[in-house]
Amino acid sequence: MPKYFYITTTLPYVNADPHVGFAMEIIRADIIARFKKLQGYEVFFNTGTDEHGQKLFKAAEKAGKSVKTYVDENAETFKKLLPRLGISADAHFIRTTDAHHEKAAQAFWERVASKTDDEGQPLIYKKNYSSKYCVGCEETKTESELVLGRCPIHPQLDIEIIEEENYFFRFSAFGDKILRLYETHGHMIVPGFRMNEMREFIKRGLEDFSISRLKSKMAWGVPIPGDSNHVMYVWFDALVNYISTLGWPENESSATGDFQKFWVHGTPTQYCGKDNTRFQSVMWQAMLMAAGVPPTHTVVVNGFVTGEGGVKMSKSLGNVIDPIALAAEYDAVTGGRGAEALRYFVSREIGSFEDSPFTLDRFKQAYNTALANGLGNLVSRVMKMASTHLSAPIDVPTDAARDAMPADFKKALDSFDIQAAANIVWARIAEADRLIQEKAPFKLVKTDKTAAQEIIRDLCDRLYAIASMLEPILPETSRTIQDLVKGNNTPAAPLFARKE
Repeated sequence: MPKYFYITTTLPYVNADPHVGFAMEIIRADIIARFKKLQGYEVFFNTGTDEHGQKLFKAAEKAGKSVKTYVDENAETFKKLLPRLGISADAHFIRTTDAHHEKAAQAFWERVASKTDDEGQPLIYKKNYSSKYCVGCEETKTESELVLGRCPIHPQLDIEIIEEENYFFRFSAFGDKILRLYETHGHMIVPGFRMNEMREFIKRGLEDFSISRLKSKMAWGVPIPGDSNHVMYVWFDALVNYISTLGWPENESSATGDFQKFWVHGTPTQYCGKDNTRFQSVMWQAMLMAAGVPPTHTVVVNGFVTGEGGVKMSKSLGNVIDPIALAAEYDAVTGGRGAEALRYFVSREIGSFEDSPFTLDRFKQAYNTALANGLGNLVSRVMKMASTHLSAPIDVPTDAARDAMPADFKKALDSFDIQAAANIVWARIAEADRLIQEKAPFKLVKTDKTAAQEIIRDLCDRLYAIASMLEPILPETSRTIQDLVKGNNTPAAPLFARKE
């Protein structure tokens, strides 16, 4: 029977070039997508760009460009990032300015607007209000969320006061329903402590939130059906991409359509940063309930990538690292596989769920230690012994045997603990290194060639198993190592030369 798996990243705003925080998220989603394919799943992997809202409207003005020109140019930059990071070629790329997505967002609005809560009150209604708004977060803020009158995530931005008539979503009607969803395991948040945070957030009381902006003040948004004076609030529009990319609403009931296969039957999974948890696991789940659409199965929450001094990296703070430039810098010492160095770092050197520092010095040190001196050196040593002392390649496992990954490794990836999975691989690398040091087959071959050859074959087996485990994490490196073992060849150049 077919197995389906759906995974999506959040959609980054295109108000600046891609940064390493988004690169981490999309690489991790790609690792899980590749892992699920190896487990026999049909996978739908979604990513893309968020292209509406005040933040982009202002960025285009500052750049002296029309908003359409601005988002078109920047979206192309994000799209080009995918192959540069080794992202699966079949990943779907959605833009929230796509005509189909805008129509889907409007259909979603109409569906919710037609519904009422348990007391017969409409789920979408209009009212005048005043609020404090952070353009960086694209989110209203309560006084308790501000520090000295500023957003703690974007302290360089002035808080704006919004006073206007908007449409609101009756979020307050869904608190108990979402708690029941959590309790019945209808929706999971990984790690579990993030779910506890959301439970506490809900228990403090959900407040209805604005889902529109006056077109006269912010014209760049999806038009609201039946009201030409308003456009959708960016979050209401953008969240719908997770189902519009699957052909919703046109194929909502089609048994063979992507929506039924991947959303209804495919345990839909979303990656996000910890500052997005309430949007993904509370607001979006309430919106789905309101529209009568099944909930997201799992939301996986990353910690922040921090720079010098432990400050969160963000485009608005200007302390970001360019992933494309970083991969290009390491192309010279990896034979054009600089993205693999970045994939390694965000897999093993950054915590799966906690905040972690990312500095260029730390990146270089990790590269030299784990890739150049670690994996790369092991491949060179083993394959040099094999090509010199074995008359033929070892018999490699069949695909079925190869894909039967070690239980602890599989358990780690099933739990989205990519760092734990990577640590398991590097523990095996260390074991192979110890075997070489303890049994010294390069010396033993002079006195007992048969025994030495058995050790070398064992090392080749181990190396092939390591390469197989690396398939979702370092796909190019995995293929290279497997080819070397199958051909009984020494690499023509180090897989990972030292970075000076």
